[in-house]
Amino acid sequence: MSDHRAAVRHHTLRTGMVEFDNGSGSTVSVPCTVRDVSGTGARLELNSSLWVAERFTLIFRSGLRKDCRVAWRKGRLIGSAFVDGYAGADEQAVMMTAEEQARHRLGIGARVKAARETRGYTEAQLAEHIGVAPGFLAQAEKGEADIPLYQLMHIADLLMVGLDELVAGAAPEDVDAA
Repeated sequence: MSDHRAAVRHHTLRTGMVEFDNGSGSTVSVPCTVRDVSGTGARLELNSSLWVAERFTLIFRSGLRKDCRVAWRKGRLIGSAFVDGYAGADEQAVMMTAEEQARHRLGIGARVKAARETRGYTEAQLAEHIGVAPGFLAQAEKGEADIPLYQLMHIADLLMVGLDELVAGAAPEDVDAA
């Protein structure tokens, strides 16, 4: 798919390359469309039906290279997780537009709020447990502040949900996914 065609269809789509060793020592490069990214991975659509190894390098248009592993596959769609864990702020700025980052923060905040309410915690109670001001938690749940990874891990433990669910789970119904 050309960059222009992808841009016309969905302005958040961008092209990238998937590189991997084919098992015989040769490197294979496959073009892909990066459908969306988060701090922990990316959802890719392969531009061919070629098999991709379980571990590969995702190369963004900017030249940023991230080592990935396949988290799931469905046809030509691949969910990938970054091998080195959470992408730093500088890397995310290269991978995601400001609008995408804001949507991602909003999604995380909404999932934290939904999990908090499911477990019966108030904002003040959860804030106290993770050692932040209730105002910070309120901002984070509205997508106005980034929650550091170590705090997300603590929140996941307290609320008995998976970290993946908080960071990249399904968006609660009341969050606009646009």
